Amino acid sequence: MPLDLTGVEPSNSAILVVDVQNDFVSGSLAVRDAEQIITTINALLKLPLALKVATQDYHPANHISFACNHAGKKVFDKITIVPPPELVARRMPEDERSLEALEQVLWPVHCVQDTTGVAFVDSLEHEGLEVVRKGCDVGIECYSAFEDPWGLTNTGLKDKLKNKEISNIFVVGIAGDYCVKSTALDSKKYGFRTFVIRDAVQEHVQGGSGNH
Repeated sequence: MPLDLTGVEPSNSAILVVDVQNDFVSGSLAVRDAEQIITTINALLKLPLALKVATQDYHPANHISFACNHAGKKVFDKITIVPPPELVARRMPEDERSLEALEQVLWPVHCVQDTTGVAFVDSLEHEGLEVVRKGCDVGIECYSAFEDPWGLTNTGLKDKLKNKEISNIFVVGIAGDYCVKSTALDSKKYGFRTFVIRDAVQEHVQGGSGNH
């Protein structure tokens, strides 16, 4: 079926470049062949779209997702996490979203604030892009560029898109089975027409479905 681009105009469209950072391309949590999508992403960034955003995983060193912060656990083990009480206490009374416990994969230390691993790769033409940071809170994993799974932390991306009157979002980056997927799903949830450009996405598990 041909792709329907009816109503897609540069003036109402945005590109989200997800987590094209050193640690995901050549560092501690490198995705195989991730460098091969950067040329395509750079070409897309030359399009005259109304908004161009790059996201960064931006973790504190004691982040809950790092295996080294859990005694007796190894990288890629899984644990169960619950919403941090201090953040639950601050949520709006009308917010009725579920606060159930979630399974968490434990990762190598990656994208730590103020390290070289957190930086965008040199080959990404990121000058002039608006930057959205996620995963900044110690006790919450945040794969989506919009918010964490419980909606307790908000990156401000939704308001940024609404303020620019964006209707269509093109999502690219790393990794297709984690952050790209979660970002695209939240984009659709919030009413944006969402396109994942597969030639500009790389996954941890290659050939899988297009979540980190």
